[in-house]
Amino acid sequence: MKVLTKIQAELKCPKGSFNKFGGFKYRSAEQILESAKPILFKHESVLILSDEIIEVGSKIFLKATATLINTDGEIKVHGYAELGEHKGMSSEQTTGTASSYARKYALNGLFLIDETENDPDSKDNKKAETLDNKRFLEALKAIQNGKFTAEELRAKFDLTKEQLAAL
Repeated sequence: MKVLTKIQAELKCPKGSFNKFGGFKYRSAEQILESAKPILFKHESVLILSDEIIEVGSKIFLKATATLINTDGEIKVHGYAELGEHKGMSSEQTTGTASSYARKYALNGLFLIDETENDPDSKDNKKAETLDNKRFLEALKAIQNGKFTAEELRAKFDLTKEQLAAL
């Protein structure tokens, strides 16, 4: 796929967002798409994103598919996110969060976007110190606003038994 190789070489999408609570930079699926649109147009390529809900064992996942279509043919790349309940989020918000996450990783795979520098998903997952009550309350508010998930909070910090119960 010559066209895909050209798109991958041209596409630059720096991490344009910063999570104050977690202290990391990140890029969203929307930022990737914004960077990709002019390059896709230049190379007469179409990108289609779709989602489906699948069951693997006893778990439910959202499977996102990024499909690139051009004169070379068609290529599909998948990204996955587990669907689960998040305190303070409606089922629609939970599904939307999973869709954004899975689509981002499908796009990363398709366009060879590296997620290593300062990314919470690629860190060695060493735990930080326990959050004080003020920062924990800020984190709960951020979870309710859909800025990140309870799972991400548990992965990044050592939480007290009380904090875990509150999640």
